[in-house]
Amino acid sequence: MDDRNVKRKLAAIVSTDVKGYSRLMADDDVETVKSIKACRKLIGQKVEFHQGRVVDSPGDNLLSEFSSVTNAVECAVEIQKALLERNNELSQDRKMEFRIGINLGDVIEDGDQIFGDGINIAARLEGVASGGGICLSGSAFEQVKNRLSLGYEFLGQKKLKNISEPVPVYRLLTDPKYSGKLIYSCKHDDPKFHRNKRIIISALLILLIAGGVLFRMNTSLPRKSPPMMIKEKLMRLRLPDKPSIAVLPFMNMSEDPDQEYFSDGLTEDLITDLAKVSGLFVIARNSVFSYKGKNVKIDKIGKELGVRYILEGSVRKVEDRVRITAQLIDTKTEGHVWAERYDRNLEDIFSVQDEVRQKIVTALAVQLTSDDQNRIKTKKTTNLKAYDYFLRGVELHSMKLQGGLSKAREMFQKAIDLDPAYARAYSALGHTWLMEWIFGFDQNPELLDKAFDLGLKAISIDEKDSSGYSVLASVYLWKKQHDKAIEQTKKAIELEPNNAQRLADMGEQLTWAGKPREGIPYIEKAMRLDPKYPAWFLWNLGHAYYLTQQYELAIDVFQRALVKDKDFWPSHVFLALCYDATGQKEKAKSQIKDTLTANKNLPLEKWENRLPYKDPDMSKIIVEKLGKIGIK
Repeated sequence: MDDRNVKRKLAAIVSTDVKGYSRLMADDDVETVKSIKACRKLIGQKVEFHQGRVVDSPGDNLLSEFSSVTNAVECAVEIQKALLERNNELSQDRKMEFRIGINLGDVIEDGDQIFGDGINIAARLEGVASGGGICLSGSAFEQVKNRLSLGYEFLGQKKLKNISEPVPVYRLLTDPKYSGKLIYSCKHDDPKFHRNKRIIISALLILLIAGGVLFRMNTSLPRKSPPMMIKEKLMRLRLPDKPSIAVLPFMNMSEDPDQEYFSDGLTEDLITDLAKVSGLFVIARNSVFSYKGKNVKIDKIGKELGVRYILEGSVRKVEDRVRITAQLIDTKTEGHVWAERYDRNLEDIFSVQDEVRQKIVTALAVQLTSDDQNRIKTKKTTNLKAYDYFLRGVELHSMKLQGGLSKAREMFQKAIDLDPAYARAYSALGHTWLMEWIFGFDQNPELLDKAFDLGLKAISIDEKDSSGYSVLASVYLWKKQHDKAIEQTKKAIELEPNNAQRLADMGEQLTWAGKPREGIPYIEKAMRLDPKYPAWFLWNLGHAYYLTQQYELAIDVFQRALVKDKDFWPSHVFLALCYDATGQKEKAKSQIKDTLTANKNLPLEKWENRLPYKDPDMSKIIVEKLGKIGIK
């Protein structure tokens, strides 16, 4: 077979055989053949009903394939149930028990036949299963663990015959008492065993430490009241009045774990594309990526994010080929609204993104407005290498550390070198210089000018991409040109009405501009689009409350911000200002002391010029108050 013409695909493989087939044939071969023919007919009907295809049926084995693991597992359960009913009518020595193995794997398609390790693993799993039982590989389990009212028993990493690497094996449990549960055949495989072990060790350490602390407290200083612990508030989120969706991080199915940036980048691009559709409510990247690598049920995610639909999928990138699966799930019913598998050349990745967006819009019956149509016409690079560098840069940029920003800058510059008309790469490059200046790694004002020029370049290439306007807005803010900053952010929001960060930016800019009451609704909307919002969203809200003299609300918000990120020093500083404003002088000084301990480079004399208030008197007032409570 010519390698260039090999057709590969990702498929759910179901392998079925009869337990004790040789004995049955030896006892009565004629009756056994009749019986197995009847069973094959029954199994074939179930496979067809669940949208599968019988591929082969040599001897006592029957091989079938499905495009969905969920369909494959549901089919296997129904097969075993139907065979059990059939066996009840037979004598004990003529009962025919089938074993079933299910694997999600890569296969080669040649006409009506399929080949590959994906099939071999399914066949070996069938041998692990007991009569009347079903075993799944780890790859199949990951696709259905939160989707069906079934239970699973982890049997461990099994070394299967002629399979090079051990395979995680799960036994399917159909008894309703196990619904939604995962149990372990060996306690050492159970995370609870290791967690309990850690808890016991930690408890012993705590007791030892506590004993020493109590001894010192009783022999030296008078006792103090324990600090109050503030927990982040849990919101009860109502569904929006328009179709709401969260795009979960696509699973990297590539053999190379370093390809994670590619699957993450594809996820972020889909979120960005969907965020441009005004008829949708799209959850922000920050919130959905909090579920990456976690085993959380679909209905729970729906409740936590306040959405009706979840898009999930996987990406497998092999040389110049890419395989993408995507499925849209209703969080209330956990049923599939739409599912598709794409097996394309890597150069078709951009058309696949467009297709997925269009399929979702169609499935949710969203009517695209003329403005929506214009927004989604953003220019994208057609240079795959440039796109690859851009995605690598995005991953590095997310670290927000000086080293990460520097390396991200290298990646974005390489993307631009390969495609000088790549608008998003210019704005991303500009953002690295902006972050360098904001975080204080380099206070040279020329950095803001660099960022500004790159933002302008991005807009000149593609005026429909919001990222360029966002860069300009941030530069204008720090240069204290507030009206221009607000104008640029308005343009960015018009282009991406679902972008939580753009909305939070607007709230922040209005607050610095002396319009905190106008800024609050923008921040609150951003927090709804990003329910697992970062600490700086809360800081923005607390800052607006402080300037509107709603000090108790501000105190609560700053405390919640510090629960999310105890090292975010602006929250410490403004919490101290709130304590001071409410007459809690000792708390204010204590808060400042803690801040200075963790951040020794907070020279007060630089603050008056650095704080981007539109009213210069406000900067002077803030600096004066901070001086009185401890920042020198």
